[in-house]
Amino acid sequence: MTKRAKDTYYLVSLGCAKNLVDSESMAELLNRQGLVPASAPEGAEFLIVNTCGFLSAAREEAIAVMTDLASEKLPWQKLIAAGCMTELHRSEILSAVPNVDGMIGTRRWMDIMYIIDETQNSRRAIPYTHFPNAPTVGKDEKGTHRAAVQGGSAYLKIADGCRRACAYCLIPLIKGDLVSRPMEKIINDAKVLEDHGVQEIILIAQDITDYGHDLDLKDGLQKLLEELVKQVPDIPWVRLMYTFPGYVNEPLINLMASEPQILPYLDMPLQHADTDVLKAMRRPSDIVAVKDTLKHVRSVMPEIALRTTFIVGYPGEDEKAFQNLVDFVQDIQFDHVGIFAYSFEPGAPSEPLGDPIPEHVKQERLEHLMQIQAEISLARNQRFIGKTIDVLVEGLDEANQIAIGRSYRDAPEIDGLVIIEGLAPVGKLVTVQINSAITHDLVGKLLNTS
Repeated sequence: MTKRAKDTYYLVSLGCAKNLVDSESMAELLNRQGLVPASAPEGAEFLIVNTCGFLSAAREEAIAVMTDLASEKLPWQKLIAAGCMTELHRSEILSAVPNVDGMIGTRRWMDIMYIIDETQNSRRAIPYTHFPNAPTVGKDEKGTHRAAVQGGSAYLKIADGCRRACAYCLIPLIKGDLVSRPMEKIINDAKVLEDHGVQEIILIAQDITDYGHDLDLKDGLQKLLEELVKQVPDIPWVRLMYTFPGYVNEPLINLMASEPQILPYLDMPLQHADTDVLKAMRRPSDIVAVKDTLKHVRSVMPEIALRTTFIVGYPGEDEKAFQNLVDFVQDIQFDHVGIFAYSFEPGAPSEPLGDPIPEHVKQERLEHLMQIQAEISLARNQRFIGKTIDVLVEGLDEANQIAIGRSYRDAPEIDGLVIIEGLAPVGKLVTVQINSAITHDLVGKLLNTS
């Protein structure tokens, strides 16, 4: 039997980068109180799973992870479910994972030590749950840094919650309304990242273009960026993730074009391109205005990388609506596109619409659109053959004398990579000459390591 390791924890973070930031903040609070992270679950007193609850597939993954941990849990170990899934699906967790010892919601992640203390010596037959009345994510961050560092890159959360009313989305129910972080806290976190040699800051929120609305800030994201580039001049890359249609305005576009630190990269999840489907989704439905904005952005920044996501198979998406989406993708020529089949979510505003489109039709549409986008992505990549670009190195294969990294065109985990012929320092920016391209990735030769 494994020897009891008191005051140790093993934390599993599931889901998106926003969840990862919450996990890092919880770990910071645990470390501050003297708890020590364990490298494996069998050596930890507390097993913490920060769950994702956005889609049924994510909840299934969370249940699988918790069930696995519960099956091997020793009598002295405590299993704690945290994060998004616990907000709306507590009964599902209790039913599927009877060995869970505690639950805490994502709105009160900063109370992680409270539930640790309550469960540590508890002999209760039922789990201890911590869900105080909290209409939004708590603002009392307890001095934690709201960032997650991965190599030379870091996600920096600028807001939480969401005030949008997208019909398919559970996030407002899970997180509550928008809560923007004070600008000075964000800047302070960025300075810490700069001191640690981080080369890329990725600003994240459910919708970063809504930053500051609850603080009565007009053009809040623009003001934040203006201050950020002044305060952290030694961080060469600042990347924007998750913007909202209609909120990428002229001042923001001009700022991106004029500030070298702000990468020419725009992630704008559109979800569809048919007016009627967008209205059913409760999304901005003026697709002509969206098209004009994207083309204007490209005219101002010809080198910009455009990324979006789409949902296929949404209730009401007939063949004509799907063709409108295909036509739009072929017209805009995005650099990167994420495509998902509609997931029916009980409790979402779209629930009354049901799930009328058969799964095989969803998959056919998904694969058809993916094939079209693959050809576009390849053509976009081929434009870089013969050019030199800066690449942030993320890994090495010493046996084959190659390095792996990302260019300004590629966000971590979701976009492409640059395969570099030659070894280069991990976490640093290097110059690479591109000599070939494949569907999602570029291949090049290392020119220098300065």
